Amino acid sequence: MAADGGSFSLGLPCVFSPKSRQYLALCAQDGRLRIWNTDIKTLNQEYVPSAHLSATCTCISWGPCRKAKEGPQRKKRKSEAGQVENQVDLLALGTAAGSVIIYSTVKGALHCTLVRSGIHSGVVNCVQWHPEDCLLYSGSDDTHIVEWDLQTGKARCKWKADRAPVTSLCVSPDGKLLLSAGHTIKMWDLETKDVYRKFTGHSTAVTTLRFATTRPPDSNGLYFLSGAAHDRLLSVWQVREDGKDKNSVVSFNLTDEPHHIDLFTSNSKEEVRWLAVVCKDGQLHLFEHFLNGPCKKPLSPLCTVQMTGVEDSPIPVPLLAAALTTDTHSLLLAYGNHLQPVMERVEVNTAERHVCLTRDVHTTLSLTMETTVSKVKTPVVNAKSKVVVPGLPGHQAPVKGALGSEKRKSTDAKEMSIEERLGKIEMSSEKGVKGAPSLQTDNFAVLLVQGLESKDANILNKVFQTRKDMLIKKTVARVPLPAVLPLVEEITKRMQGHPYTAVLMVRWLKAVLMQHTSYLASLPDLVFQLGVLYHMIESRVKMFHKLTKLHGKLYLLMTQVRLSSCSKIVNLSQMYYLIASRLAAYWSDSDPLLPSILLAKGQTLDNKRDIRDSNIVSRKHGSLGIC
Repeated sequence: MAADGGSFSLGLPCVFSPKSRQYLALCAQDGRLRIWNTDIKTLNQEYVPSAHLSATCTCISWGPCRKAKEGPQRKKRKSEAGQVENQVDLLALGTAAGSVIIYSTVKGALHCTLVRSGIHSGVVNCVQWHPEDCLLYSGSDDTHIVEWDLQTGKARCKWKADRAPVTSLCVSPDGKLLLSAGHTIKMWDLETKDVYRKFTGHSTAVTTLRFATTRPPDSNGLYFLSGAAHDRLLSVWQVREDGKDKNSVVSFNLTDEPHHIDLFTSNSKEEVRWLAVVCKDGQLHLFEHFLNGPCKKPLSPLCTVQMTGVEDSPIPVPLLAAALTTDTHSLLLAYGNHLQPVMERVEVNTAERHVCLTRDVHTTLSLTMETTVSKVKTPVVNAKSKVVVPGLPGHQAPVKGALGSEKRKSTDAKEMSIEERLGKIEMSSEKGVKGAPSLQTDNFAVLLVQGLESKDANILNKVFQTRKDMLIKKTVARVPLPAVLPLVEEITKRMQGHPYTAVLMVRWLKAVLMQHTSYLASLPDLVFQLGVLYHMIESRVKMFHKLTKLHGKLYLLMTQVRLSSCSKIVNLSQMYYLIASRLAAYWSDSDPLLPSILLAKGQTLDNKRDIRDSNIVSRKHGSLGIC
């Protein structure tokens, strides 16, 4: 049986139905669930959740095959009854609002919604079905795992899995064990809800978990796979009876982090394991290996498959998902985009290490939609409702009122444009204006992301002009992870400019390093991406040492100049004082003319009485011997 579930992934969810692989379920950027028929390559169903914009779909998992009921209908024949029992029906969708939606493909409508107050307080990252019982497990950002009973629609059990968010789940084929992962992989006993094993080896969040064998854990033959974000290795772990399973036994080399994994589980050691891995870069890697013990060196793929267009300068076509078939040389591929994917069964020659398939995607996208089975649910929105688009807070979308409702005034329905937001930033930056409105931190984050995406210098200048450290810190904390690296590149570019701008950019760089250090450290090519910033800081530190020496020499020189000028002033004052003392000693006390000589610059004699003759003064100077 091929393993295919709904593990957490940084990309959009895309999952094939189990066993027959007849359907492909995926959620696109618009939040709609689309189910494609892989046999006739048409859109089979489309479902729009009532909160598809505010509570986007984060993960998808197909339920086990069961007998579905469509309501009152005619009595089935025995031949038809067997077909209904093997039919896939339920589909579980985890949402960003913390709820789990169960959709029925047979009814083409919503089956139920698993949401209770206080169950999940964060985003549901992964959902996983129990292979036998009507149970469903969900993991969330609130670090908890919830066991749901689909017959009652209520939570049977909830327990704390780890300190980190639960990003992936996987139930063993016998239904007795559960794998959960954040940064640490834990194996739980579903009867007692106790930890059976712990596995450590990934530095980032684990996004993929798969069981590779169906043997019991006490036989040393139970293996499972794990993949992590920003990790180019797929690790294989062995559950040993003696508990000596601290490290992975096998590793598979990849070109990027895994997004979709498919493999055949088996109970035999001698049977070869076929593994198909679709990476984030859109390439498919095929592996062939016997799981019979540890292997020191990482294994390279047996064959790598890429797809390109037929243009003069070929453009790579990304692969979304791949499924193995009973024939090991045949694959079911889904490629293109999530809004309108292309499904194709191809035979791959594994004797070649690299296979490049050329396809004309534009002509292949002549897919039709079966309107007879399409169930599009459009929510009814009244005038007081608000619709939130996915992404950062601060975005707003115009809401259309229901039929019969009065039209709102144009002033109330207007959305704040970017120009108005920039105007508010200018008003808030002015000092002395009472009551000047100021933008919130989420608006700054929205403007910053918009400026980075559009490369609008005007928007970025308005955002970067702030000097409030707390505002900068909160804004950087609200920036999504995909925008962190462009933000660092923009800060690096501005730090190379005017020194005044560089002083402002240092505050932003400090906030980025404090808030997103763990994400930057997890990047595989961090040295290459931050090389410009590193070399610029290193060159400026070296230049700072030279400038410090120059500053010290200039300081000593200016100090000597000031001391020499002060000594001239002191010598002049001493000369004035000497002249005054000599004149006072020369004149007798009976003389009615007593000079009053001031020692400051520009001082003159006291004019109590006029000096009788200027010749007398020159005669007295001559007798004193003053030149």
